[in-house]
Amino acid sequence: MRSNPELHYLDNAATTMVDPAVADAIAAALRSCWANPSSLYEPAVQVHETLSAARAKVAKSLGCAPKELYFTACGSESNNIAIQGAAIPRRSWGSKIVVSGFEHPSVQLPVRALRDRGFEVVEIPPESDGHLDLDRLSAAVDKNTVLACCMAVNNETGAKQDIAAFSAAVKARNDRCFVHVDAVQAWLRLPIHLKALPCVDSLSVSGHKVHAPKGIGALYLRENQRQNHRPPCLGGHQERGIRPGTENVPYAVGLGVAAEQGARTLPARSAHIRALNDRLRAGLAELPGVTLNSPADAVPEVLNFSTNCVNSQTMIEYLSARRVYVSGGSACDKGEPSHTLMAMGCPDLAVRTAIRASFCADNTPEDVDALLAGLRDGLAELQHI
Repeated sequence: MRSNPELHYLDNAATTMVDPAVADAIAAALRSCWANPSSLYEPAVQVHETLSAARAKVAKSLGCAPKELYFTACGSESNNIAIQGAAIPRRSWGSKIVVSGFEHPSVQLPVRALRDRGFEVVEIPPESDGHLDLDRLSAAVDKNTVLACCMAVNNETGAKQDIAAFSAAVKARNDRCFVHVDAVQAWLRLPIHLKALPCVDSLSVSGHKVHAPKGIGALYLRENQRQNHRPPCLGGHQERGIRPGTENVPYAVGLGVAAEQGARTLPARSAHIRALNDRLRAGLAELPGVTLNSPADAVPEVLNFSTNCVNSQTMIEYLSARRVYVSGGSACDKGEPSHTLMAMGCPDLAVRTAIRASFCADNTPEDVDALLAGLRDGLAELQHI
């Protein structure tokens, strides 16, 4: 996929390169799928069938029924549709929302906006290892709780949460409470079988994290919840009214290809990426003062660490000059200090010097070695500036 071996891209949690097979499928669909899938004449019917085939591919990768899968523009839109659409109609019987304290901004900010509209919001911070205390979380749910949210994989540390246990604990306390899961960083990195997760009511995914383009995502909404859902945007009957607006059929086709390929290659990719993660962990252990922020059982695609001596942005710029590309955390935070690491109780110095490396199957041992060499030189040079 990568055409230039001298470019060491290790920021795949921010975005991934578009797979050539995905790009080819989109290009073909742009030429052939020109009709509006909601129209009734033959070319439109064919486009509708193409859209349905793409939906089935994405649904299969998530282990849900195609009718429970809705195309959106991105994971952020999926999160907003789920959160606002669930909370508002339940206001008649409850007003409490329970959410983990290190969610992506597309969950955190809509929930806080609901707080400004009178909802009570309880944020449960993670433990120092990045995991949630499920007993503490479930204890916050009561008969007044209308919504509970938890991300499956943290976008900054790669920490995995036990979504099955989380959702079951919530439903045990209040079976009317709507459970939403942000799975943007988990999809096609971990197996997801929604039919085996009966307590999860909605789940969001995004295309550009899995080698599809930016501008396409999907929302799973359990069929028995659809009638109770009030989408925040109104318009036509597209996507069964959950996400109005003419569908982006070519990108949906691309998402289907990415889902199909990602599901098929998941075991082999995971083994390859685990080896890269282990190589980086071993190399970091030899650098004085460096500490790991990602837990040992995090997904191998993400490794967060702190140099504890050089500001994140300074080190990122130094590495970038060597064509090694990493980040300081979530791209959506635009360089702001990591709210995830702060929620975990990391020392201020660790937060200010944090680096996130994130892998895909296209990465190589040479990428890891280039990062380690850059860190080694950077630590030697930048500490004395």
